[in-house]
Amino acid sequence: MPDLTLFAAYLQRWNALPDGEPFATHAGYLLPVRLDGHPRGRPAMIKIARHIDEKIGGQVMRWWGGDGAAHVHAYDDAAGVMLMERATGLRHLLNMAMEDEDDDATRIVCRTVAQLHAARGSPAPGNLLPLARFFASLAPMAQREGGLMAECAVVAGELLGSQREQVVLHGDAHHSNILDFGGRGWLAIDPKRVTGERCYDYVNVLCNPDLPTCADPLRFARQVEVVVSVAGLERQRLLQWVMAHAALSAAWFLEDGERDKADGELAVARLAQQALM
Repeated sequence: MPDLTLFAAYLQRWNALPDGEPFATHAGYLLPVRLDGHPRGRPAMIKIARHIDEKIGGQVMRWWGGDGAAHVHAYDDAAGVMLMERATGLRHLLNMAMEDEDDDATRIVCRTVAQLHAARGSPAPGNLLPLARFFASLAPMAQREGGLMAECAVVAGELLGSQREQVVLHGDAHHSNILDFGGRGWLAIDPKRVTGERCYDYVNVLCNPDLPTCADPLRFARQVEVVVSVAGLERQRLLQWVMAHAALSAAWFLEDGERDKADGELAVARLAQQALM
């Protein structure tokens, strides 16, 4: 648990008051706050990035300008510390997906991603990673594991070498990275620092390892059709990207020694492969 003193300088700089306990995620250290130096001030969040990918992700958030993503009130580029709008809505897409609102949750993800991909009036931040570098873990793990992962790696290589409609990607647009901001609607948080084919940003809603029904064949088939319809994607291309991403996610899990989770992602890859036959 991070200590409140970690945030002291930023509380003073941004005239903010703590509005809860600090906490840590894989992405950084966070503290809910109230702005304007008042306990009833606007709700916000201070986020201290833990590594360079998250620092540049914060720059992407600022570049989006609150359109499809949480608004960034202030950003310390050198330190990678961000003061951002805080979600205060009561709904959660993961709960919706598990409680007979899966179609609606998928549509929300797709529409939010489309907002993020819209053209901006200023150049994108520098130091973004091409999608091929984002996939760096897949090839060596596929060589070690063989089988389905190796087959997916071949598909990934073909996709990465023939990318279409390239945009600044969110890179991790799953159910828990698009939150309910009340009157502002559903907005994204925690982007990666990635550019590439827009289709890639729609795969996480189909491959989310936190969703228990992710590898259910009926659920998978239905949500593929929802994504294709709402996002205007080619079904075959989407399924190929699902194979590629599910294998990449499995590779990351294997790097962390989590074979059960890797197997779960490969089960989704198998569904995509079968749907292509």
